[in-house]
Amino acid sequence: MSTKGRVLVAMSGGIDSSVAAVMLHEQGYEVIGMTMKTWDYNSSGSSKKETGCCSLDSINDARNIAVNLGFPHYILDIREEFGDYVINHFTDEYLAGRTPNPCVLCNTHIKWDALLRRADKLGCDFIATGHYANVREENGRYVISKGVDEMKDQSYALWGVSQQSLSRTLLPLGHLKKSEIREMARERGFTDLLNKSESYEICFVPDNDYRGFLKRRVDGLEEKVAGGEFVLEDGTVVGTHEGYPFYTVGQRKGLGIALGFPAYVVEIIKEKNQVVLGTFDELSRDGMYVNQLILGKYSGLSDRMDTITKVRYNDSGNPAVIEQVGDTMKVFFGNGVSAIAPGQAAVFYEGNDVIGGGWISNSFNQSKQRAI
Repeated sequence: MSTKGRVLVAMSGGIDSSVAAVMLHEQGYEVIGMTMKTWDYNSSGSSKKETGCCSLDSINDARNIAVNLGFPHYILDIREEFGDYVINHFTDEYLAGRTPNPCVLCNTHIKWDALLRRADKLGCDFIATGHYANVREENGRYVISKGVDEMKDQSYALWGVSQQSLSRTLLPLGHLKKSEIREMARERGFTDLLNKSESYEICFVPDNDYRGFLKRRVDGLEEKVAGGEFVLEDGTVVGTHEGYPFYTVGQRKGLGIALGFPAYVVEIIKEKNQVVLGTFDELSRDGMYVNQLILGKYSGLSDRMDTITKVRYNDSGNPAVIEQVGDTMKVFFGNGVSAIAPGQAAVFYEGNDVIGGGWISNSFNQSKQRAI
C-alpha cells in the first residue's frame, strides 16, 4: 500500500489524462485507472467516424497505459445518468432559447460525483483528472486556480465542483505546460499519444451539428418552430427563419439573410419565436445576472468586488464589479461585452483564483435598463 494513498484517475485515452496517471504512479501513489463511457456513439445519428473519449480506441488506449505501468483499469458506464441529465438539459436549454454548456455541466454534476462514488467503493483516498488547473486549500476553503499554460487553462470548466469534491481532487498537470506534457510522454515511450488529435467537439454531437442533433432528438421540431420572424431591435420584421432553437446569441454565419450590414443574433425571444438581429455594437451589453451560484474561494461576498469575469470558455475575461444578492450575482462591466449568451457559464476570477461561477440568466445595458 502506498504511503501517499490510493487515487482513482479519470483516463480518457488522451495524452493529458494518460500523463496525469503516469505522473501520479511515479510519485508513489497507488493508481487505479477509470475510463467513463458517457455516450453511445451509434445513437448520435452522425455519419462521422467514432472518435473521442467514448470510442473503443480511446478506451483501449487508456487500458494499454495501465497495463504497461502495472496498475488496474476499469470502465465506468454512466450513459444513463449522463443522458438523463446532460443531454436532456442540452436539449431543454436550446428549446428555452438559451445556449447550453454541457461540458461544464458534465464536470460539475456527473463526472466528479460518479468518480467519487466509485472511488469510495475501491477504497481510494483521491480522484485525479488531466485538467490544466490547480487546487489548493486556503483558510479552510478549497480554491481552484488557473493552470500555468494560459493556452490550455481549464479552470473555467471547474467552477461548479463542490468543496467536498475538491477536498479529494488531485490535478497534477496544473503546474505544467502542454509542451512539457508532450515531452514527458515522449521520454516514457508513449509515442502513440503524441499523434492523437484533440477533440473540441461536444462528445454526443460528434459532427458539431447541434441543429441536426436537435432535429433528430425532438420529433416534429422543425415543423413546430419554422417560419419565425427575424426582427430588428425596434421590432421591425426583416425576414423569416428556421426556428429560434437553431440560433445562438452572437451568431453571424448561417443566418440566410442579407441586411446590407454584418448582422448578428443579439437576442432570442422564445415566446414569439423571434430572433433579434443587430449590428456588432448592438450585440454589446455592460451588465448581466448570473444565478445558481457556486462559490469557491469565499463562502459568500458581503460587498461589491472587482474581478475579471469570463462569459464563455475561450473568453480572455473582462474587468467587472460583482455584487452577490442571495443565489444571484449582479455583474457590471466597465465596458461593453459582446455576445453574452443566456445559458452559458460565467466565472469570476481574483487574479488566477476562481471566486466562483454560475449560469447567465440574462444581460442588460445599464443606460437602457432593459434586460435581455
